Amino acid sequence: MNTWFRRILATGVALAGVLGTSVALAHKASDAYLQLRAEGRVATLRVDIALRDLDRDLVLDADDDGLLRWGEVRSRASDIEKLLDRDVHLEIRDVVGAVCRAGAFAPLQLEQHSDGRYAVIEQTWTCAQAPASGTLSYGLFATTDPTHRGVLVWRQGGAAKTAVVAPGTVGMTVALAGGAAVGVAGKVGSDGSAGNTGNTGNAGDERADGAQTHGLASIFRDGVHHIWIGVDHVLFLVVLLLPAVLRRESGQWRPDTAWRPALWRVLGVVTAFTVAHSITLALAVFDVVNPPSRWVESLIALSVLLAALNNLRPVLVETRWRLTFAFGLVHGFGFASALKDLGLARSELAAPLVLFNLGVEAGQLAIVAVLVPLAWAARRWRGYPRWVLGAGSVIVALIAIVWLVERLFDVQILGVGG
Repeated sequence: MNTWFRRILATGVALAGVLGTSVALAHKASDAYLQLRAEGRVATLRVDIALRDLDRDLVLDADDDGLLRWGEVRSRASDIEKLLDRDVHLEIRDVVGAVCRAGAFAPLQLEQHSDGRYAVIEQTWTCAQAPASGTLSYGLFATTDPTHRGVLVWRQGGAAKTAVVAPGTVGMTVALAGGAAVGVAGKVGSDGSAGNTGNTGNAGDERADGAQTHGLASIFRDGVHHIWIGVDHVLFLVVLLLPAVLRRESGQWRPDTAWRPALWRVLGVVTAFTVAHSITLALAVFDVVNPPSRWVESLIALSVLLAALNNLRPVLVETRWRLTFAFGLVHGFGFASALKDLGLARSELAAPLVLFNLGVEAGQLAIVAVLVPLAWAARRWRGYPRWVLGAGSVIVALIAIVWLVERLFDVQILGVGG
């Protein structure tokens, strides 16, 4: 039995090492924003790419002073266009299925998003008749950041549609401005082939519905994706759940003998976190409350630190859910950045908000389903309070301190960003 527990501990230490080297993922995921619109006989694709992502791949910071200036970005405009031309391929067809002619890139611009500055690149397609569909293949940052996602927004029949595309997506076809799609949302198959293509008409309408369904499902998956790669969110949950299988007696942690009290502690933490971040996620997405991103990210780091310290010097034990709720409100603002930059009207945000939040909950429950049974099985090991809870909380606290300093003072300590 002791050998089995040592294996659990070794696995936990290994996971902590992975999390420690993954701080670059906390918090904001690498997202690019694509807006596809059609007016008259012209279709336009706008792509917003984070300067930090471009700097990683193209080294825009020529003098290596940690600051990206407009001159440095502008001087590399041709390289940014080449990157986009290579990794983002769009084919526009008109209502009779003819391929539209692609134009040159518009001059590079910059725009401020919730998490920093983005390069803005636009390209137009001119059609003989009204544009009906666009087929996208997306491979941006496929080799340098596998967690990257592109968030596509387009209009169909006057309504805004959204989809999340991962690097490696091939042949994703959407209908434009009421036109029938000539294909169906697709992705790379086992043979590397693109998505299906077909004729317009009723079948095209059905395929357009399929693309819409694919888009809605992708928003749900993006919610799962964001919490799984949000290491600060994951560590916050971990340090709150590790003591859930223990009880505090005479200043010492003791293993729970009954599962019901532990279950209630877990439910209290999960429910408090869910309710809290759902409230602020909605408030931020609908632009009711918009705290500065820098302070939100700093408070998220502080929440991880305080939760870890509470395990080492317990102040809140049976009422740990209160700490969870208070800081869960802050985490909701962190989640919101993924939806706020979509550029959708307030009336069009309800469905993406619900689906994204459901995805976050599904991802959270998956973490709980893995962690809690392991903690319950290991709770009777006499080293659990010291090495799993204690040492684990110390490691998390140290990581959180690094995040806090990096985010408050906009510096890099580990060289990978916080």
